[in-house]
Amino acid sequence: MKFSKMFIPTTKETPNDATLPSHQYLVRGGFIAQTGAGIYDFMPLGKIVLEKIRAIVKEEMDEAGANEVQFGFVTPLSLWQESGRATTMGAEMLRFKDRKNGEFVLSPTNEEAVVNMVKNRITSYKDLPVHLYQINTKFRDEARPRFGLMRGREFLMKDGYSFHSSEEDLVREFNLMEATYKKIYTKLGLDFRVVAADSGAIGGSGSKEFHVIADSGEDTIVICDSCDYGANIEAANRKPRHFTAWFENTNTPASMEKVLTQDLKTIEEVSNFLSISKAQTIKAVIKRAIFEEKTQIVVFFVRGDDELEETKACNAVNALELTDATEDDIKEAGLVAGYCGPFNLPSNINFVVDLELKDEVGLACGANEEHYHLVNTDLSTLKDVKYFDLVAVQEGDICACCGGKLTYTKGIEAGHIFQLGTKYSAAMNANFLDENGKAKPFVMGCYGIGVSRLVAAVIEQNHDDKGCIWTKATAPFMVDIIVSNSKKEDEASVGEELYNKLKHAGISTILDDRINARFGFKMSDFELLGFPYAVVIGKKLAEGFVEIVDRKTLEKIDVKVEDVLGKIIELTK
Repeated sequence: MKFSKMFIPTTKETPNDATLPSHQYLVRGGFIAQTGAGIYDFMPLGKIVLEKIRAIVKEEMDEAGANEVQFGFVTPLSLWQESGRATTMGAEMLRFKDRKNGEFVLSPTNEEAVVNMVKNRITSYKDLPVHLYQINTKFRDEARPRFGLMRGREFLMKDGYSFHSSEEDLVREFNLMEATYKKIYTKLGLDFRVVAADSGAIGGSGSKEFHVIADSGEDTIVICDSCDYGANIEAANRKPRHFTAWFENTNTPASMEKVLTQDLKTIEEVSNFLSISKAQTIKAVIKRAIFEEKTQIVVFFVRGDDELEETKACNAVNALELTDATEDDIKEAGLVAGYCGPFNLPSNINFVVDLELKDEVGLACGANEEHYHLVNTDLSTLKDVKYFDLVAVQEGDICACCGGKLTYTKGIEAGHIFQLGTKYSAAMNANFLDENGKAKPFVMGCYGIGVSRLVAAVIEQNHDDKGCIWTKATAPFMVDIIVSNSKKEDEASVGEELYNKLKHAGISTILDDRINARFGFKMSDFELLGFPYAVVIGKKLAEGFVEIVDRKTLEKIDVKVEDVLGKIIELTK
């Protein structure tokens, strides 16, 4: 391709709302153009990148034995009502009515559609397993679309769904998809991490996320410095902490006692007053839990120096979401802010205690009475308590797998795989006959990759202050031949010659033959657009040399004209 024949509208202007490098450079480089909030068109260069990523995803999915299909972008709402997700998906699912008053949605995901496709078409265990996938447009009506392709409302996604006769076979496919995804991200040239994750609105039991490591990532990833353990902070765990009570060596525990703590409400104030560490206190976090048909005040108890992880807390009570309780909410529930503890709570209060606090002794907590705390508590005396992992793992905590130290890094979620089980098949009455002729719901898996998001993720991980740096697998063109002065016949002639040689050798090449563009402008475009290599034809041509520039390092080497093809082949292996 030649610059003079291609639509590449580069600009120096950065969009006002663009804070991430990928958003800035993809817009400035003419890869994408915004047409609405969270909605982007792909221009020629962007479309090339998108198709390269799509091709790699398709190649590996086909190699793994999955069958490509295509579901309608528009799905009848009735399918979502059948599965029970019509309400739980919330406002992100865009609903509309057609001229006949039929209710539909713009598909945010396709579990219901694939169950509907397979239902009554696969009826025997002999026809299982089967894995269907598509690479198709999705729409999620994000409340705050931002960061360009990173959090758009319309996006291209690979979503796959597998059907099995047993949990064991689902696990086999789940592991195969993990290996397949690793191949995809490796081929794309990305630094990534596989982590344990929360299943969220998709549901199911086990799930893993695939994160592209980048400082700008929205997700906090917990990793171990000594083993391969990694988890999204929403699902991360650690080696349980235990703090020895002062009386454990004497075998004479003191009795629980109420202590006056006048106007002392914070963990720091109470621990200082009692001369104990924050870890020897219990913190109460009061939330309003929102369910499908009601809201309810819930109290979560964690160790005083821990923080509540809200996704874990939400899962602990099966709520749709949690919001902060107001002062009025707390008073109406019969609770005392700053003095709330797990003992002597009003009988109607729903509460959950962090799993690490189970049977702990010697801790201080609120007495559920203004100006008073309890000391020398024994949590083993509590009855009918719900324990759940509630805490956000902190840097420096100990890895439960190997004893190493846990640290944070930032990641961009670019893929997610789930073990769904029978959640959707049971709800939609999608069954098969097993070996004994008994009807059973399909055991399902679900596997997603954000294809258009990966376009941005590549740049978040690979850029500098000049622009994009595409990996070799994702670059729109591998080589940019820059003719410094296209009006000079000798330079233009050599440019055409090298362009044809590289093209015929199967190397994707673009020739910057723009007559009215200055050399500095052409070089700035090369740096902004991020093609891996440039061949610069200029003043050294008189001596028989051209320059090859490595975009990643910006290092330059002089190469004889006749050796350019061989050198490029060597560099692009």
